[in-house]
Order: sequence, then C-alpha cells, then structure tokens
Amino acid sequence: MKKPKILFLCTGNSCRSQMAEGFARFYKGEDFDVYSAGVEKHGMNPYAVAVMKEVGIDLAAHKSKTVDELPEEPFDFVVTVCDNAKERCPWFPARTKLVHRSFPDPPALTAQMNDGPEKMEVYRRVRDQIEAFIKTIPEVFQEQ
Repeated sequence: MKKPKILFLCTGNSCRSQMAEGFARFYKGEDFDVYSAGVEKHGMNPYAVAVMKEVGIDLAAHKSKTVDELPEEPFDFVVTVCDNAKERCPWFPARTKLVHRSFPDPPALTAQMNDGPEKMEVYRRVRDQIEAFIKTIPEVFQEQ
C-alpha cells in the first residue's frame, strides 16, 4: 500500500519547510512520504541546518527546490508553513488537503543580529515550534 504524501511549502525552501521535512521524516517517515519545496528557491539556510543538527537531524544534503522540481505524483496533504506560501500556493488537485500553519521567519527576525547565541536561539525557538506541530500529525489533518 502506498503511503500518503505530505508536502511542506514555504517561500524559499531554505529554513522552515526544510525543518518540517526533516522532523516529519524522523517522526512520521514510516507512515508518510515527505517532501518540501518553496514557491521560490533561496538555497539552504546554514543556521537551520545547524540547529537541526543539534537535535540529530542532518539537513546538510538537502537542496532548496520549487514545486516544479518535485515528482509529478499527487500529494495527499500540502502544509503551508508561512503566510506568503499560503497566499502564493500553486494549484493542487481537489483531493489534496491544504493545511496552513504559519511559523515565524527566523531569517527575517534575525536580519539585524550579529552571529551569536541570540541569533541561534531564534532558530531554535522556531525549530521547536515546528517539531511540536509535526508531532500532531496525522491528528491535525482531521481538524482542518
């Protein structure tokens, strides 16, 4: 039996959607095929990679990609993880369940910060929020 497919969609597929994909593969990989993409491609965010590594999830080999670069198989669930992705979400077939859960944007929140513990703490806080959300799958899909 084929596993349901989840796509985590963000603006640039550099941070939040990549974190969501990493956690979903870790916690839900036996039950779901998991993907991430962006409405644009921004490249991988090194701070996102670093804070995920702290919790044992390696994103170093991940690549930033757009929806057009994904397999053409239909997704069962598309989760937009930022408001911009929700507003710019491409068309998906009617059978695809769209779920929106907006998380703060660490690069925007830290744009004026120097490298250091405060900057990393912002990324850790968002990482932990995403992890908590991922742990609610699949129950959260029934709520929406």
